[in-house]
Amino acid sequence: MSRGNTRQRIQDVALELFSERGYEKTSLREIAEHLGVTKAALYYHFKTKEDIVISLFEDLSRPCDELIAWAREQQPGLETRLEVLRRYSEVLHDAHRLHRFMQENQATMRELSIGESFKERLVELLDIVRLPGADLSDQVRCSAALFTMHAGMFTLQGIEGSQEDKRRAVLEVAQDLLTTAHGRNGERTDAAAAGEPG
Repeated sequence: MSRGNTRQRIQDVALELFSERGYEKTSLREIAEHLGVTKAALYYHFKTKEDIVISLFEDLSRPCDELIAWAREQQPGLETRLEVLRRYSEVLHDAHRLHRFMQENQATMRELSIGESFKERLVELLDIVRLPGADLSDQVRCSAALFTMHAGMFTLQGIEGSQEDKRRAVLEVAQDLLTTAHGRNGERTDAAAAGEPG
């Protein structure tokens, strides 16, 4: 098995155990046992549990950073914002187990250094989907669109349906919120974002 595959297996098993038992209650020894490797073999890749979590967030950070960079190069408007939500939905779907870890280990997330950088990316995405000059209720709709992406999969855990069907349903609701806010404010706010008189 290649080094890259071993790293991935460690991340997968650790994430599964962190989600099932909690971060604090899972030891490196238990992770090694589930992998069928020695603790020394695990140490070769990760010295601490925090190192494992940091590596998981670094893997999630890359597509988020690419999405933010792409969005900043586009013209502001409904289509761009809807595409940001669509792409972000895919990023979150690919990392749904990490997202579950975040939901179930919020105290740990506050303590780990990586939590702050994730929060900064979320603030940047909020800035991208918000409508400048919109009234407060529509600002809430824009923010809720992004947070629906996070909360949606968590709230649908006990409901029948495939992960893909749930992702699509969550995306549809998020895009509806954004479209409603944009429809009420679209022309005025896009002109404001472009620096034109409204």
